[in-house]
Amino acid sequence: MSTIPTGPSAPADGPAASPAPDGRPDRVVPSWTDPVVAQASEAVGGPWGRHAVVGRASFWTPLRVCLLFASTVLAFAWLKQAPCADGNWTGSLQYTHLCYSDPVPLFGLHRQGEGALPYLDSRVEYPVLTGAVMALAALLSGWYDRLAATVGVLPAVPPVESYTVVTALLMSLCALVVVRAVLPLTGRRPWDTAMVALSPVLLVYAFNNWDLLAVALATLGMWAWARQRPVLAGALLGLGVAAKLYPVLVLGALFLLCLRAGLLRVWLRTALAAAGAWLAVNLPVALAAPENWSWFFAFSRQRPANPESIWNVLLTATDNRVLDGPLAEGQTPSVLNAVVAVLLLALAAWVAWLVLTAPVRPRVAQVAFLLVAGFLLLNKVYSPQYALWLLPLAVLARPRWRSLLVWQVSEVLVWVLTMLYYLGTENRGVEVEWFFTAVLVRDAVLVALMVLVAREVRRPDDDVVRTSWPGVDDPAGGVLSGAPDVVTLDSRGRVLSRRAGPGGSREE
Repeated sequence: MSTIPTGPSAPADGPAASPAPDGRPDRVVPSWTDPVVAQASEAVGGPWGRHAVVGRASFWTPLRVCLLFASTVLAFAWLKQAPCADGNWTGSLQYTHLCYSDPVPLFGLHRQGEGALPYLDSRVEYPVLTGAVMALAALLSGWYDRLAATVGVLPAVPPVESYTVVTALLMSLCALVVVRAVLPLTGRRPWDTAMVALSPVLLVYAFNNWDLLAVALATLGMWAWARQRPVLAGALLGLGVAAKLYPVLVLGALFLLCLRAGLLRVWLRTALAAAGAWLAVNLPVALAAPENWSWFFAFSRQRPANPESIWNVLLTATDNRVLDGPLAEGQTPSVLNAVVAVLLLALAAWVAWLVLTAPVRPRVAQVAFLLVAGFLLLNKVYSPQYALWLLPLAVLARPRWRSLLVWQVSEVLVWVLTMLYYLGTENRGVEVEWFFTAVLVRDAVLVALMVLVAREVRRPDDDVVRTSWPGVDDPAGGVLSGAPDVVTLDSRGRVLSRRAGPGGSREE
């Protein structure tokens, strides 16, 4: 059995804890442990000195530094987005400047400038909480437009531009919440949060859609779980599901881990709270506008494979001779839906087997990452900005700069080639083969990252989160951290019962 010790870890951004018995700082120093950071530190004088004081800053704590990093990245993200903000996309500006974003065309499509409310006045293809944020942005931008028309000092801009700016500000707030929620989940490794704050994925995709809302809620749910507040965690995850469906996979990860630890009652409280929060948001809209409310589910069912999915590559390569064949407008891809459903069940079974057979119970982020990454790879829709879903999970699951940067570069490559493909070869864009190459490279890199995470689940002594500080089990584990195993499987799938031995070690 593995000799990884278990036990709770201290808060990462509170008062400095006592140094380790061997005199090491109370926090992991990235320039000592990560080769990429060590090499980058040469630009500012080299790795942190062994006798330097760590964790005693009165103002520039890791949290504040990471928030500053994120604010800087978000400022550059807006510079990228600004050319498209006014909706004047003549000459395919949205593709040549890589600044396409969904809020701009949807502002007019859903008549938000006219005061139309999502679901009540306009059919929206997003979950309810995302529609609520769309309405909030329209409300705030409308106030600004009226104020600018009254007060001559304020610059008057087209309504779509003020809407886009307000949407970007709301998503920036969500991004800062993600950074704030990730840091306490890192335990003794607070500087891992910089991998989120300085992320190329955040730079490119922050304002493409409203995904950061769901990412913020899901990450807050994980933070609440880590603080051993399962009901609050469930409520936050339920709100996340009301914004995008993917946080339900985090609930799935918690279920598998609680099954192994014999804590299904705790998980049930979390699941009931999630269901209650989801119903509280959805039920009023469903009762007021049932057809428009249900359109999201009908749209998801009828939607064909989107361009960036592996299924579109397959269909294009075979000239639509597989699965459903050519589809008429609005026709449901029934065969594709069934194949995807079967593969997703197989993914869930594989992750469950991995969780129950691992020598040490996996960490929450590892399991959640594997589920979400597998879902994106197998699902018929993998929109480029969905990379934001994976960002905090990938950082928490495997906080190594090199592998995370390689994955994020592949995600950015997909965005660049997508824009050039939509631009068209007649406008100096690229052929479909280049676009598909970027998609396949991204998928291959993500599979490789999943393999690395799964290998560390099987070999917990290679997991830097557990080995970088004595006594750490899972900083995000909450009630799971240090808990004994109750249900595990052997390599043949036979159920084993385990109990905690002396000192919290596992024994048959």
